Amino acid sequence: MGDASEPSAGPSPGADTAAVAEGRPAPRRRKHRRWLSLTLPGCWGALLFACLSFTPSLLPRGGILQGLICGINAALGYGAGVLAAWVWRAFADRGPRPARHRSWIVFLASAAVLFGLFFGFGQYWQHEIRRLMGVTHYNVPLAVVSPLIAALVFCLLLLTARGIRGLFRRLVRLLKRWIGPRAATAVGWTAVAALVWTIVTGLLLNGLVGLANDAFSVRDTTTEEGAHRPTTTLRSGGPGSLVPWDSLGRQGRNFTGTGPSAGDIERFTGRPAQEPIRSYAGLESADSAESRAAKAVDDLSRQGGFRRANLLVVTTTGSGWVDPASVDTFEYLSGGDSATVATQYSYLPSWLSYLVDQTKAREAGRALFDAVYDDWSKLPQGQRPRLFVSGESLGSFGGETAFSGEYDLRNRTAGTLFAGPPAFNTLFREFSDHRDAGSPEIQPVYKDGRTVRFASDPAAEIPPADRPWNGNRVLYLMHSSDPIVWWSPHLVHSKPDWLGQHPGDDVLRQMVWLPLVTFWQVTADLPFSTDVPPGHGHTYTTEYVDAWNAVMRPPDVTTRDLDRLKDIIATEQ
Repeated sequence: MGDASEPSAGPSPGADTAAVAEGRPAPRRRKHRRWLSLTLPGCWGALLFACLSFTPSLLPRGGILQGLICGINAALGYGAGVLAAWVWRAFADRGPRPARHRSWIVFLASAAVLFGLFFGFGQYWQHEIRRLMGVTHYNVPLAVVSPLIAALVFCLLLLTARGIRGLFRRLVRLLKRWIGPRAATAVGWTAVAALVWTIVTGLLLNGLVGLANDAFSVRDTTTEEGAHRPTTTLRSGGPGSLVPWDSLGRQGRNFTGTGPSAGDIERFTGRPAQEPIRSYAGLESADSAESRAAKAVDDLSRQGGFRRANLLVVTTTGSGWVDPASVDTFEYLSGGDSATVATQYSYLPSWLSYLVDQTKAREAGRALFDAVYDDWSKLPQGQRPRLFVSGESLGSFGGETAFSGEYDLRNRTAGTLFAGPPAFNTLFREFSDHRDAGSPEIQPVYKDGRTVRFASDPAAEIPPADRPWNGNRVLYLMHSSDPIVWWSPHLVHSKPDWLGQHPGDDVLRQMVWLPLVTFWQVTADLPFSTDVPPGHGHTYTTEYVDAWNAVMRPPDVTTRDLDRLKDIIATEQ
């Protein structure tokens, strides 16, 4: 957005020119005008990018979010327009020329027509996305003021860029007193770039993450409504537990203080059931991922978890959240003859941990599975429980790190269920990138589906339906409209396969890839990925019923049983 070589927009200087000719200093408002002036090539770029910001993304957008995206896109477009003009002048070997008054009139008329047209199409596309997902809430006033929000964001970004440019020029002028012009320019650019990088990454990013961590650490001391301290010895935090209730954290207390009882499971199965075991260690329970994992496994052993028929290792998301829909389903389908173990590794919510806490997720996932597997593998083969692994979102990323590939997953687990895997998951990326020819990225087929399969709706046939799925199964559950699954830095410069193919039943066919634009749109979808009805975005609930049924293959479970369980899971969430 540095438009130093571009002429300013607006009327002729007039009085300012006369003042200079008479030897008087120009009014200070001329300096202010330079800060607020716009160039014609930059404005055309800003208009183009602002219009493209209304094209559809994966999720419906409200007025505030649309204004934010539009403002950011407009600022990027302005910079692109200024850069394009500078490159053109370099090839033409000429300096900048003032834009004619008629050119500005043409631009303003075109802007009114194009922006109005794309704004109208944008509202239509948003209506269609809401219809596909069953979203009924829509704030009309915020949609109307979104262009004003966009203008404010654009101005703030433009002024910030010009402030950086002004700092660069001042530094160069200062350096020219001691070194040559070229060296001063190079040193000045390097110094300003380093300063901006330090401020953004060191002060702003780390500072904001630190503030968020402090804020959510306070929230971690609270207990969610409906979660009560266990009265059974089969839950961490209960009587005889090696992990105190107060050290579990908000999500740990919610995990061990809720869930189906033996009576709930008996009413579903119509047969006697056991009380499910749940073991958990929070951030306050121990100082490191390894020690928390060891503590959770020790408590699991105390509870008799290794004597159950089914043992589930869950890698949590961000703040330690365990998806209740997944674990509840696992316990219902196992008739309560199950144990589940998990640990916390961060205070931050899932989407923020997704961006800044990937290393902690990797450490936690590997440490917990290794600790469980070490005790499990020492048991006589005939006395080992069936060992399952699961995780959602960043939890799937952490869960994957304990395994080297397809054979390792199949040989060391009885089954695996990962939901909403981020695009940077190592194994997920390997399976998807090396999918069988002809299979789409939104539902790939890997090695004829012999071990690893993918499903957006596991109630339907999981492809390839005509191929055997023998042995231990690995299933990835992912929605075609889930931005967590499809976000990648590569969206900036390259078109993904999932947009070149049929994008999915709840994604508009009008969604197209646009350089920079699509990246920012999908990025903006991330914090709101769960603010959509179940079955869309990053909201996974009743899909777990068919998914766990496919992975666990419990005996004597009918389609009617699965439908009843879906009603139970939907009601409890």
